Amino acid sequence: MQRDLVIKWYFSHPPEKVWECLTDPDLISQWLMKNDFKPVVGHKFNFHTKPIPQMGFDGIVYCEVVEIIPNQKLVYTWKGGPRPGVIGLDTVLTWILSPDGDGTRMTLEHSGFKGWKNYVASIFMEKGWKKIGKRFDKILAEMKRGVKAEM
Repeated sequence: MQRDLVIKWYFSHPPEKVWECLTDPDLISQWLMKNDFKPVVGHKFNFHTKPIPQMGFDGIVYCEVVEIIPNQKLVYTWKGGPRPGVIGLDTVLTWILSPDGDGTRMTLEHSGFKGWKNYVASIFMEKGWKKIGKRFDKILAEMKRGVKAEM
């Protein structure tokens, strides 16, 4: 059993601004989670959030950047488990940006949810990913106005 997620958004901002929101660690902290991300292939980084012990999640997402095409594509691994060194979820996150008129289409592909437990996790994660669009759009609007978004 395997499940993959594909979620799409449209933002009325150019790809360069969407890319900045997608790759700036301070901005990522505002729409997703605290992190030590760097847009460099091979960079290992973590996201930090509230642990969910009953789901076997210690609150840390272990990632590594595997592909970057500036303003077009960002790919990194997305792994989690009950404690460091014990991985129960081993997936890949792909962000694809496409210019569309005066704006940008952004596609999130989160692939590799294998097994029943990860299938269930994918359902919860899909709901969370769908909510990201509103937070992402708010930050883009704040960037356009030149003020820092308050989340």
